[in-house]
Amino acid sequence: MRKNNQIYCNCCGRMISQNIQKTGEDFLQIDKTWGFFSGKDGERHSFALCEGCYDRMRKNFVLEVEIQEETELI
Repeated sequence: MRKNNQIYCNCCGRMISQNIQKTGEDFLQIDKTWGFFSGKDGERHSFALCEGCYDRMRKNFVLEVEIQEETELI
């Protein structure tokens, strides 16, 4: 969640970064516009998860997340 130029985790509510331009820690940002044949047709959902909340959520996945090592970070 972005509020007053700060980023908060939508799950636990903790502030992730005090400045959107300069992130102190990494986080997962989801931005999804739902299309036809969904119950959310035309809605745009956006949220941020801190790394801890992402790890807890991932433990509940039935199928493992595909993980690849990046050789070059942008």
